[in-house]
Amino acid sequence: MDKASQQIELTAAQAQTCGEGFDYLIVGAGFAGSVLAERLANELGARVLIVDKRPHIGGNAYDCYDDAGVLIHPYGPHIFHTNSADIFDYLSRFTEWRPYQHRVLACVDGQQLPIPINLDTVNRLYGMNLTSFEMKEWLQTVVEPCDEVKTSEDVVVSTLGRDLYNKFFRGYTRKQWGLDPSELDASVTARVPLRTNRDDRYFADTFQAMPRHGYTRMFQNMLAHPRIKVMLNTDYREVVHLVPWKHMVYTGPIDAFFNHRHGKLPYRSLRFEHVTLPQAQFQPVGTVNHPNEYGYTRVSEFKHITGQQHHCTSVVYEYPCAEGDPYYPVPREENAALYRRYQAEADALDNVTFVGRLATYRYYNMDQVVGQSLAAFKRLRVRHEAVPQGAAPQTVMEPVAP
Repeated sequence: MDKASQQIELTAAQAQTCGEGFDYLIVGAGFAGSVLAERLANELGARVLIVDKRPHIGGNAYDCYDDAGVLIHPYGPHIFHTNSADIFDYLSRFTEWRPYQHRVLACVDGQQLPIPINLDTVNRLYGMNLTSFEMKEWLQTVVEPCDEVKTSEDVVVSTLGRDLYNKFFRGYTRKQWGLDPSELDASVTARVPLRTNRDDRYFADTFQAMPRHGYTRMFQNMLAHPRIKVMLNTDYREVVHLVPWKHMVYTGPIDAFFNHRHGKLPYRSLRFEHVTLPQAQFQPVGTVNHPNEYGYTRVSEFKHITGQQHHCTSVVYEYPCAEGDPYYPVPREENAALYRRYQAEADALDNVTFVGRLATYRYYNMDQVVGQSLAAFKRLRVRHEAVPQGAAPQTVMEPVAP
């Protein structure tokens, strides 16, 4: 018997022996699952089992040290930023912070230029010396007005004009999504701002910082409660019928929960190529985008992001792909319509709560997932307090049966 099977049997036996089981079975130990586990255990005194098929907690935000001793993000750079004081204060219970403002350059026409596009980007690209006011006037001469903005191409062309669209956005989007911007919902490029000043920060949020000791340490602190049991290397379907539980919190892909009965929801995935180099620094900023050349979209250097001092440096190349772990829901109307079919089935279940990016088919930032999870906790608190605490745990749930 392997270690994972032994762990499953041990947990099931312990639950049966104590005669109580768990109040909540949480599927996924990323932000959504971990925030809810912490709140349910600390605020309600609930017994929580959190299960993840990966060998670690933290989901895609998990970080670790590579063989050279450099702190890296195996699933690509995760930069924390938010405008919510409540969310920042909540996470501050579990970590100290290192102030960090992310900066990104894009390789265009042989130059590395600031992105989002700002005054310096335009002046250096076109050899001009515009002021902020003059840039606003110049933009009016290059934009292509659009009566109805429907696609990502419409957003950029009507804001920046055709040339900047072709140089900075079209190639990047085609690599990232495998589709032309004219085929994608406007929300894809609406996330990227335009600045007519010299502000070269990638984000403009009020709170911008990185966990001082890394994300994994923050998650460890979040889940360090005697009423939280963590089970790794385990598919929740292996334990759903073995371990007694009363309510499930599901943070995985919603279509997988229902066995893809309406078809698979499309996602874009990423392949990461990590490289450790025998030098102190590789590039001038945390991330350099490559919208037009090469198969990768961007290169990130972790020491900029973490602030670590080390004689070596580690970088990651990101290659978008169609197959692999689901990262980005593909924002097209037909996909939204398919999701709504699954959402209707999810809404009909009273013993499962769906939270997080994959469970709600939304491209949320980390702070948005935390906010969604805290809101879900408030709803679960009302439910928890309304259910008699002597209610028997359940062990069978047909919608998740293989």
